[in-house]
Amino acid sequence: MAISVFDLFSVGIGPSSSHTVGPMRAALRFAAQLRDAGILPLVRGLRVDLYGSLAATGHGHGTLTAVLLGLEGLDPERVLPEEVEAATARIEREGVVQLAAGVPGVAAPVGIAFGVRDIVLRLLTVLPTHTNGMRFGVVDTAGELLAEETFFSVGGGFIVREGAEDVVQDRLATTLAELPYPFTTAAELLRFSERTGLSIAELMLENEKSRRSEAEVLDGLCHIWDVMEACKESALARTGVLPGGLNVRRRAPEWHRRLSEQDPDRDPQYWQEWINLVALAVNEENASGGRVVTAPTNGAAGIIPAVLFYATHYAPGAGSWSAADKRRVIADFLLAAGAVGVLYKEQASISGAEVGCQGEVGSASSMAAAGLAQILGGTPEQVENAAEIAMEHNLGLTCDPIGGLVQIPCIERNAIAAAKAVNAAKMALMGDGSHHVSLDDVIATMRETGRDMSEKYKETATGGLAVSVSVRVVEC
Repeated sequence: MAISVFDLFSVGIGPSSSHTVGPMRAALRFAAQLRDAGILPLVRGLRVDLYGSLAATGHGHGTLTAVLLGLEGLDPERVLPEEVEAATARIEREGVVQLAAGVPGVAAPVGIAFGVRDIVLRLLTVLPTHTNGMRFGVVDTAGELLAEETFFSVGGGFIVREGAEDVVQDRLATTLAELPYPFTTAAELLRFSERTGLSIAELMLENEKSRRSEAEVLDGLCHIWDVMEACKESALARTGVLPGGLNVRRRAPEWHRRLSEQDPDRDPQYWQEWINLVALAVNEENASGGRVVTAPTNGAAGIIPAVLFYATHYAPGAGSWSAADKRRVIADFLLAAGAVGVLYKEQASISGAEVGCQGEVGSASSMAAAGLAQILGGTPEQVENAAEIAMEHNLGLTCDPIGGLVQIPCIERNAIAAAKAVNAAKMALMGDGSHHVSLDDVIATMRETGRDMSEKYKETATGGLAVSVSVRVVEC
């Protein structure tokens, strides 16, 4: 189906969109299918197999717990961190999953003796469609298979059911045809802009209005911003170390205290320190399993909030904006960023397990650069140029988190990429939009680079910092 800005920016829980949110959604989908097929009351046994990257880094990314929560019917977009903690503790204590308990219309969930240790990890088996594969199966009293489904988590929380890949492509073509401005390339986007005189953000808004009213679009985008802000504030209130055993110290609260003393009036000379702080805070919250916005993934969740912070505090005239002005700026930023995100999702990938971190942090940096160039008055050509510059200088970025945790180097990497996005937007705005390498060119290069990249650098915990740095992970 055609991708909406609300597909790219969705609320979920940390630490990973592809390894936490996606598996949770897939498990929830499977539980709902048992309800729809009317076979839930017959279920007496459960099997879950994780393949490839999900198996290799699943413990560090919270995949196994996410699957159990999804099977119980919890929705990653609605569940609160405290609900996750309570359900996880209960399952561990009782050793029982209440299958489909939270699925609408299910009055009598089925208790199955099942826990994290019962999930089968197939580290060396990669299913043909995608490295992030998972298979669910249920049996009856006699052990006969009642239902079985295989899903793939393809990045940004998106999931695909095995056998439905062609259906998805057919739906995409059909839905694109229904949009006023159907595009899958930057060249098409620029042609529509030239023909209509609309900005990138305005074109994306018109497409969104084919799904919901303009007021609903704007309200939804402001809700996304509110969740980003709440995520940052939650991180600033937490102290101690991040979970997972690496004993990574939470730095955001102390940084915030020091910055607030050094720069109480938001002097522009401190802009980079502030966006570093915002990116750091959001990603510390993500690493804690907190409530975040996939933007377009959880591993890159801090970049767009950080650059949006820059936009709302340091853009010309920002101090005198009315509430309505600020609402419009936030919407335009996210719409332009979303339009660029569509291009990465359609032409390449936003999955670290598929193309490395260039697909996560690189895509987010590119999207943020486009959003900033848009609200700073850039032409469509300059917006496209900003997105291109940001990705061009993230090409080849590997995905090699230590211990399989979205902490080192992920948290600092978000801050570095946010600053890159600001610089890319400023560089583009100094030009006239003309440049040698198009955004489509750099997206194609990213795709090919990811295809050629060794598997050990694609979220498998078998290369890069994940094996080069000797760190003892302490079980918590």
